[in-house]
Amino acid sequence: MRIVPTNKEIKLNPRKYILSTTDLKGNITKVNDYFLEICKYTKDELIGAPHNIIRHPDMPKAIFYLMWESIKNGKNITAVVKNMAKNGDHYWVITDFEIRRDQSGKINRYMAFRQAAPKKIVATIEPLYQKLLEIEKMDGMEVSVKYLLNYVAEQGTDYNGYIAKLEKRSALTLFLLNKAKKLFSNNL
Repeated sequence: MRIVPTNKEIKLNPRKYILSTTDLKGNITKVNDYFLEICKYTKDELIGAPHNIIRHPDMPKAIFYLMWESIKNGKNITAVVKNMAKNGDHYWVITDFEIRRDQSGKINRYMAFRQAAPKKIVATIEPLYQKLLEIEKMDGMEVSVKYLLNYVAEQGTDYNGYIAKLEKRSALTLFLLNKAKKLFSNNL
């Protein structure tokens, strides 16, 4: 069953994190209660499902390509993502990844920490994502990725740096994120 977007936005609590872990193929292995509350899926529906179950059609493939290339290579990335709940409503998040490794140092899972994306960031990023979608429809994802990389290079950075410039996290926000990572790393 294909979910139809409603164009209704879910208001996220800026002090709460949506947390999940996935295996190396992107299948969900664990979620927190806030994830369930926001996405409207049950735990049974999510566990084992590909994480793209919550992908909004307004999201360019180029962003997910960059995210996967980074985390597969053991590099963190922070991304702005529009997700879609089971009922078609959407929510914007800033996603920060933590790459988890086994005893030998081999990557064995990914953790994602999502927090409400500020309106200012969404207003800045949405036109860029719309442009990327247009390019993908006309010329494919590879051309979209090249456009994105050139765009952020013109800003004097890469995608991760571009998001960091937009976000300008406060010391308190960074402290809370690091605290959440420590707290939930062992539980997820």
